[in-house]
Amino acid sequence: MGVNLSGLTEFDTVELADLNGKSVAIDAYNTLYQFLSIIRQPDGSPLSDSRGRVTSHLSGILYRTTNLIGQGIEPSFVFDGKPHDLKKATLDERRERREKATAEWEEAIESGDVEKAYSKAQQTSKMTPEIRGSAKELIGYLGLPMIDAPSDGEAQAAYMCRKGDVWAAASQDFDSILFGTPMLVRNLTVTGRRKVPGKDQYKEVCTEVISSQAFLDALGVSREQLVDACILMGTDFNPGIMGVGPKKGLKLIRDHGDAEHALAHLGKEIPELQEVRDIFLNGEYTDEYDIKPGKVDRQAVIDMLKGYDFSEDRIAGTLDRIEDSRKSADSRRRQKSLDSWF
Repeated sequence: MGVNLSGLTEFDTVELADLNGKSVAIDAYNTLYQFLSIIRQPDGSPLSDSRGRVTSHLSGILYRTTNLIGQGIEPSFVFDGKPHDLKKATLDERRERREKATAEWEEAIESGDVEKAYSKAQQTSKMTPEIRGSAKELIGYLGLPMIDAPSDGEAQAAYMCRKGDVWAAASQDFDSILFGTPMLVRNLTVTGRRKVPGKDQYKEVCTEVISSQAFLDALGVSREQLVDACILMGTDFNPGIMGVGPKKGLKLIRDHGDAEHALAHLGKEIPELQEVRDIFLNGEYTDEYDIKPGKVDRQAVIDMLKGYDFSEDRIAGTLDRIEDSRKSADSRRRQKSLDSWF
């Protein structure tokens, strides 16, 4: 889940149409988990085909990615590689939470509490080899660039943005800022009216664009200092100091300059401090990628998704939208190139 910095400052909201012509590197696992969490039946069951195979992620990739392309946004999907050893405790904790939520979901189903069942079911999403494999297969057939990160996908997406190969990194997590992306886009694929978990309320989810430098300026710290503040709070790679949240963590760093001096003031230690710093500031990246979109393999998409019980007419209509959007974009680029001669 990463660190939660959402309450520290306001962010600019935009319409997807405002991002026309932009390229984004999407944290694939983060986005697939969103699809698995949100695209569900009323009782919380994930969308599945007649053979019991989960299809929520395939639906999200097909329809929501098409919506991005229709708005003139070109996505690349960055997949996680091997997790860092320091992330093991976080991954174990997530697994335990999933198992607990699964048991509570089943109990809610048996008792007929559909609302609670849906809320608990959203916490049970799991990335299996089958889900990862089918996601990559469909993304490939759609001609969308894929990048396999050496380790953390967010770190790779941030690196691609720093190089200027994409306009922004897209993720729900603020860790992208710690990893050094100049621009972060949140809620790229989950806009619209969403139910508040556990409440009979709804909220409007809007796409947010965050300039990392503006964010850091508003907080009054450098990127390195924000990393230190988050280490004090706790990250995916360390547990942090009990009682230190975002506001206290920032105050400690503002008052003392860095984590070492803040820890000395508190009389505490974080043995893995420098190693966690290096994960965020000097992570693993690859330059072996190509973000140029390829052609849609129309028949392969249809054959694959028909095998998962998708409607052929809906698949064909969606692919028509992608092809029309790409043709319009190519036409605009050619016209722009022609106009430059006059």
